[in-house]
Amino acid sequence: ESNFVAINFAALPETLAESELFGYVEGAFTGASKSGKAGMFELAHQGTIFLDEIGDASMPVQAKLLRVLEEKEVVRVGGTSVIPVDVRIICATNKDLKAAIKEGTFREDLYYRIKVLNLKLSPLRDRPEDIMETISSLLVGDQARMLANLPDIKKTLISYSWPGNARELRTVAEYINMLSSLSDKDEALDMLNVYIENNLQPETELVSRNTT
Repeated sequence: ESNFVAINFAALPETLAESELFGYVEGAFTGASKSGKAGMFELAHQGTIFLDEIGDASMPVQAKLLRVLEEKEVVRVGGTSVIPVDVRIICATNKDLKAAIKEGTFREDLYYRIKVLNLKLSPLRDRPEDIMETISSLLVGDQARMLANLPDIKKTLISYSWPGNARELRTVAEYINMLSSLSDKDEALDMLNVYIENNLQPETELVSRNTT
């Protein structure tokens, strides 16, 4: 099987991004491992690297990403040796990168370099027909799938607006997986109903009224 590694720029401090992506050599910075460390591009060699939330990458990191794309090589932080890499790159973002280019927060040359096959996914609220298939792929075991497909539960999952999109759906799937391990199935269902009542109900608009 080919290598697959992923990095999320939204969850990664800028100070760590370069060393995580490109690796580092011994003594590159305080606390660096004596043996150095391979970066994610090296680990993904002849495989795939997933750059999630690339719109949150800093401008210096974007410049180095562009170099990797153009030259197909990396240099570890603090090092001088050129390391060839052969990787497939998949990027994702929830930001408008064209607007970010105009704002000066995203490199235009990098944008056109990564825009090879551009796929725009609608949020879950706009494709309710995909919700059950998606959550089923995240559920483990028949008991978890049974809970999710109970008529009232299924109806709620499909009708919910999912403001947190796929990440929120994954969290719900993890909770259902946890409940499915309970020996008392009625207790599991009661806990799931409480969870849904507290977390998956449609938001109601607050209407302010003038009083005299």
